[in-house]
Amino acid sequence: MFDLRELQDNFDQFEKAWAKRKSAELMKLVSSLKSDLAERKSLIFSHEQMLSQRNQAVEEIARLKKAGGAVQEAIAAQKELGPKIKASEEALKFFESRFDEKVLSLPNCPQESVPEGASEADNREVSRWGQPRSFDFPVLSHEELGKKRQWILLDEAARMTGARFSILKGAVARLERALIQFMLDRHTSESQYEEVVPPYIVNSRSLVGTGNLPKFKEDLFHLEGTDYFLIPTAEVSLTNLHQGEILEASELPKYYTAYTPCFRSEAGSHGKDLKGLIRQHQFAKVELVKIVHPEKSEQEHQGMLKDAQAVLEALELPYRCVELCSADLGFASSKTYDLEVWLPSQNQYREISSVSNCLDFQARRMKTRFREAKEKPRFVHTLNGSGLAVGRTIIAILENFQDKEGRVQIPARLRPYMDGREFL
Repeated sequence: MFDLRELQDNFDQFEKAWAKRKSAELMKLVSSLKSDLAERKSLIFSHEQMLSQRNQAVEEIARLKKAGGAVQEAIAAQKELGPKIKASEEALKFFESRFDEKVLSLPNCPQESVPEGASEADNREVSRWGQPRSFDFPVLSHEELGKKRQWILLDEAARMTGARFSILKGAVARLERALIQFMLDRHTSESQYEEVVPPYIVNSRSLVGTGNLPKFKEDLFHLEGTDYFLIPTAEVSLTNLHQGEILEASELPKYYTAYTPCFRSEAGSHGKDLKGLIRQHQFAKVELVKIVHPEKSEQEHQGMLKDAQAVLEALELPYRCVELCSADLGFASSKTYDLEVWLPSQNQYREISSVSNCLDFQARRMKTRFREAKEKPRFVHTLNGSGLAVGRTIIAILENFQDKEGRVQIPARLRPYMDGREFL
């Protein structure tokens, strides 16, 4: 949610920020919100006037009784106000319910430093690390390698469940387990994140808190007949760890990491990345979440970005870092960096991690605050990032470390997790 008083008083600034997202649908919603704010202000003013009139009537009755005067007329006037006040309360309550849902559908405002753009083509490259390898033989894609070695079974998964599911076997199943362990060890020992094993099922309130509801209901897997949903990312579980709490300033920052399976219907991706492991309904991810003091959120954002980069560098995977433009930002994000790993079979960089600063956007929705000394509680800032998406890391290793014999070399830092073997 947004601070409604601030929204009312500084609407032009919010409107200008939302316009940077280059969405006609959003600006239509913003325009209707402007009218709603005016109507809300009028309804509240009218209701408060009636309450004031009722208070004045009560005071007048008390004064007349004390003076021994006739009170019948004043009592009759007071009674007439009763039904009007009740009707006003119901009208305001009905309006607020619709208004709140509309406000919940508004995305975060991009930070001023975010480059303005109309699509992902306007994202700004920040840096590159590593040199993409030159191959002297035809490069196999991860799905071709996986099928050839019977490591990745897509047809069998489709028979078992449906499209966009996979079965990992043998060496690649072991590789997934090794990557999860390596990433968790790296984040907990070198970056001081606290490991968490959270629920993989959450309620709607938690999804509203992180901004997944009501906007992205179609992207979620809902358990019929319940208020339960499968998590689309561990960000939901980790960020909601302090839902509704007031933390002490001395408790900040809080760093959390978790491995979880993630579940997404991919409702908006019809026809995209149909082959292989790129875009699945179920996938593994190691997530990073920070809950921090507002004055430290930019510093913490850069730190989280380095934590995700460190995993790619340890695995010797070439990547580039891009800052997302205003039109490509996620719903809850105010600023995002994407890390894109090099995939030889596609001859391009593909996203493997998004690292986002949500400022107080999620904290307001979750009512997560902190207190300094005797000051009034303030909202924390929340950040999240992939550290990394495990399936896409498997893709990158299979493609970047293959040789002409069809073998795949294991990155040196990962070998202790694979019984010291050099090849899969």
